[in-house]
Amino acid sequence: MELTLLGTGAPDGLPRHGCPCASCAAAVGEEARAATSLLVDGALLIDLTPGAAFAAARAGYSLVGVRQVLLSHPHAGPAVEFPAGLPAPVRVPDGRRLSLISGHRVRAVALDSPGTGYEVTGPDGTRLLYLPPGGAPAGLPDPAEPYDMALLDVLGRPDALAALRASGAVGATTDVLAVHLDHAAPPGRELHRRLATAGARAVPDGQTLIVGEYHAVPDLPRRTLVLGGARSGKSLEAERRLAAFPDVLYVATGGTRDGDPEWAARVKAHRERRPGSWHTTETCDLAPLLAEQGPPLLIDCLSLWLTDAMDSVGAWDDDTWAHGGEQALRERVSALVAAVRATSRTVVAVSNEVGSGVVPATASGRRFRDELGRLNAAFADECEHVLLVVAGQPLPLRG
Repeated sequence: MELTLLGTGAPDGLPRHGCPCASCAAAVGEEARAATSLLVDGALLIDLTPGAAFAAARAGYSLVGVRQVLLSHPHAGPAVEFPAGLPAPVRVPDGRRLSLISGHRVRAVALDSPGTGYEVTGPDGTRLLYLPPGGAPAGLPDPAEPYDMALLDVLGRPDALAALRASGAVGATTDVLAVHLDHAAPPGRELHRRLATAGARAVPDGQTLIVGEYHAVPDLPRRTLVLGGARSGKSLEAERRLAAFPDVLYVATGGTRDGDPEWAARVKAHRERRPGSWHTTETCDLAPLLAEQGPPLLIDCLSLWLTDAMDSVGAWDDDTWAHGGEQALRERVSALVAAVRATSRTVVAVSNEVGSGVVPATASGRRFRDELGRLNAAFADECEHVLLVVAGQPLPLRG
């Protein structure tokens, strides 16, 4: 089955007319996107958008062979124009199936928001799923047969991708394409980096793809370390990297602090922005979790793990540090690093980068700074991806 993307942008396109934002300013060349519209084998058109005939012509195709036009958006008619000669566009009721004279079979997929998704099976048996902007399936069989390709609003609804993965509808060989891209998406290379962390990709308007070819599916890293200073956005970046995956286990190493309302507010803010399908555990005993099989781990953060480890070995006291405390801490760090090296789970860990600030005034403060630097370096050595977040901008250091 051959798929041509006549557009990959949001309904208003990218850039938006008259918008001065950074994403719109950077949306030039291949990063400029018309409203999403799909042409399947020259016979099926999904979503009739402004300029569809011209978009097809630019891609080297004609719409004269189109036998069916389907609408996914929550309205009953064409967006702006209706080129002469095309069949009347329709929205198919949820659950209804169509068999086209071209040999394609279509099933309308119910969503959790207004609109309709479409499952298309080609004459060759390959299958694709298309979801409109802001939509996620409202019920999936469990287990579901994996699609060869899925096209959806990856950045706007990462939970939709997580649900598809949880049901098996998106598997290891499913080519996940981001569509409905708008100016809320980061511009340029950052867009493609962020999509890759979700196991997805974006292609320019007009590109033709063969459904079922898997060579372009991004490889996901097993271990990632996200570094950054205070309020740099490092935790948000770590959470974003796993937002499209189900059943993530969030490992909070900070615990609770009775009588500290500021700390309670921080913990609450973190909890409220996590997907509802995630689970949370509060522990600094990381090695057993890393040794187990299970869903991805998000560890936030290593600096608090180190604080607990230094408490346990009495590292804050100079005499204890000199008479066994340092060696005991080295053993704890080595055990953690070995567990990271051996784990088969997907792990995203967060840590503070404190080595670039003011030199601490106390010996114990300098000891913590030095030990955290050593821990970060040893942990990073075991990770495929390492990032430094500065002012909310992730800077890849490895991977």
